[in-house]
Amino acid sequence: MVDKRLIQQLRKHRTQFFTLVGLSVSGGVLVVLQADYLAKIINGVFLEKMDLSGAELWMGSLFVVMLLRSGVIWLIEVMAHHLAACIKTDIRQRVLTCLLNLGPVYASSQQTGELVNVLIEGVENLEPYFAKFLPQLFTALLVPIVILTWVFPIDISTGMILLVTAPLIPIFMILIGRMAENLNKKQWETLSRLSAHFLDVLQGLTILKIFGRSIEQIQVIARMSAQFRDTTLGVLKIAFLSALVLELVATISTALVAVTVGLKLLYFKTDFYQAFFLLLLAPEFYSPLRQLGTHFHAGMAGVAAAERIFSILSLDQAEAHSSKPFPLQRAVGIVLKDIYYAYEDGERPALQGISLEIKPGQQVALVGASGSGKSTLASLLLKFMVPTQGKIYINGVDLSDIKKADWLAHVAFVPQAPHLFYRSAADNIRLGQEEASLAEVIQAAVQAGAHEFIMALPQGYDTVVGEGGHGLSGGQCKRLAIARAFLQNAPFLLLDEATAGLDPHSEAVIDEALDRLKVGRTVLIIAHRLTTVYHADSIVVFNQGQVAEAGRHQELMVNEGLYYKLVTAFRGVT
Repeated sequence: MVDKRLIQQLRKHRTQFFTLVGLSVSGGVLVVLQADYLAKIINGVFLEKMDLSGAELWMGSLFVVMLLRSGVIWLIEVMAHHLAACIKTDIRQRVLTCLLNLGPVYASSQQTGELVNVLIEGVENLEPYFAKFLPQLFTALLVPIVILTWVFPIDISTGMILLVTAPLIPIFMILIGRMAENLNKKQWETLSRLSAHFLDVLQGLTILKIFGRSIEQIQVIARMSAQFRDTTLGVLKIAFLSALVLELVATISTALVAVTVGLKLLYFKTDFYQAFFLLLLAPEFYSPLRQLGTHFHAGMAGVAAAERIFSILSLDQAEAHSSKPFPLQRAVGIVLKDIYYAYEDGERPALQGISLEIKPGQQVALVGASGSGKSTLASLLLKFMVPTQGKIYINGVDLSDIKKADWLAHVAFVPQAPHLFYRSAADNIRLGQEEASLAEVIQAAVQAGAHEFIMALPQGYDTVVGEGGHGLSGGQCKRLAIARAFLQNAPFLLLDEATAGLDPHSEAVIDEALDRLKVGRTVLIIAHRLTTVYHADSIVVFNQGQVAEAGRHQELMVNEGLYYKLVTAFRGVT
């Protein structure tokens, strides 16, 4: 239950944590003083006939102690929640940074809804662990020790009863907790699946409606919700059972102290003040242990969520600080030497022995059937993945020695399906140059052929476009992506089928914009539409992760190899 990985998160917040520990000890001392003053007041007023002035003095002292104890409890609560909030922020930032370091290749292999659930609900589940369970754990350890230091000098037998029965509560708590551990994990996994499936349904709602499968998905979500309800009720049943057992143990133990003290008082082996003082302390001794049991299951939910959080953090591929500076350069040459790459679940390597040179200012196209390795090579060049074997050199520098941020500052990427964020059109263009002025944004949009349609939007460049470009056509989204590339003004341009899925007019406009964008840059084109690569300086044909042939369009057509067959098939289709 005490997860070492979660305890390690306290290192950055030691001052707050040890302050909480100190407040817990102070609370224990105040508990003893409160019982002491109350016992003295009752004993003095009813048995020793204490006068009014004496009673008022002790009453005033009792009031101050009770006020201080309330203040300590409040401070512990506030500081614990503040500590939990700080740790949650740290962990959420680390998970997000880790996902960014892992890149889109890892993210695309996971369910988006499940990752979102980890970032939001998973991290939030750590709140009760750090704000409730952990502070109460140290309170339950320290307050009974403080009480025992007062009890043993007064009555050894009562102290022994407390000392022997105290471990029963955590023992029962651990035994019941083991029963609930699998249920907590199952509850978290069910919630993650439900969140992931629900987001998947929302993203594919149009397709589901078209094919008439939306009602079926409603039923699937209803079944998953019922599973989540059942697992939650199972966890609650065990939580209520544990509360019953812990209360029973604490009540019986308190009753045992009461009987022992009562018998001593009956046979004049102790006085009323000491007996009453011990009776007041007995419930206070078990109270922190009972409260620990109350927060135990909330803490277990945090541990269950932490399993998935730390499984992501264990994959972190954060780069070591590069020993070789790589300032922005206007000419980029790329050399690939004997590159291999294999996916974890792949039957064969996605790339096998790829050697390739792209000279500064050269336009090189990669063609081949789907799954031949083109996109894998692009991901390697973008540092989204690391080659299993081989080296990539940028201007003679090993790409592995270059920080990702330094290298990506040299890259302008126009993907097949550009993503637009829920921001203004201007801010979407500024993605690679956040400090760019509006005049620079407009100039980039003009070069990309996007200025006219942007000005036709309701608020022009200030118009907020929907997430993923909702409200814009495919061609308009592509032109905004090209405007980004113009504004970024990077020396290496990577085009991933930038004209796919467009009408002839949009394709013509984008072709003109791309021709302007290519000037003075090293260009790598990933193409399925072979008409876009006829004028490339070199065409590299991929087949099952290997280079089948390479050359200019005319040379490859004369050879009548794989490229010739692809072009012939393409012309036959078109």
